Amino acid sequence: MDIQSLPKSRAEAKSAGSKYYFTGTPCKHGHIAPRRVIGSCTDCARIVNKKGNERRAEYYRNYSQSEAGRAAKRRYYERNREAVIARALARPVEEKRRAHKNWKERNLLWVRADTKARRRKNRQASPPWVTRQQKSEMRELYKIAITMTKTTGEQYVVDHIIPLRSEIVCGLHVPWNLRVITQEENLKKSNKVVDA
Repeated sequence: MDIQSLPKSRAEAKSAGSKYYFTGTPCKHGHIAPRRVIGSCTDCARIVNKKGNERRAEYYRNYSQSEAGRAAKRRYYERNREAVIARALARPVEEKRRAHKNWKERNLLWVRADTKARRRKNRQASPPWVTRQQKSEMRELYKIAITMTKTTGEQYVVDHIIPLRSEIVCGLHVPWNLRVITQEENLKKSNKVVDA
């Protein structure tokens, strides 16, 4: 906002149809900032909004963790499933990474427990007859996924074609049951059995 081009008084701003004006003098709290025709100076409004947002954040955090909040989220998702998925897919990759990183930092214990469970699941799904050569092939697939992620900027993961955990069948952690796909494809597939 170019403050020098704003009207110099509330009356001028009203007659010009502007939402803001700038007098150049401090408000009663000492801010030298544009003022709203209806309301206070913009710096005062920013401070009030910040305090309100902090209060509301605590309320919504508690509500989101309550049973009523979770039920409301489920109902919203069921009614607006397509729109929710479309918004999630439209988010920029960098924003998704930042959100995921922040989530992991806030939930370290859960992340560690999940990592341990996933490793244990992979060990249990690895048959004792897998050879060193086959283990090397599996490691190579994980290296390819890392390289493709770094090269393309899109997240790639190693997927189990027949999932290790599923309602109908459980696959093995062996080279011929692994493939490199995008994380987006992997999330859509989840633990379903699909044609490779």
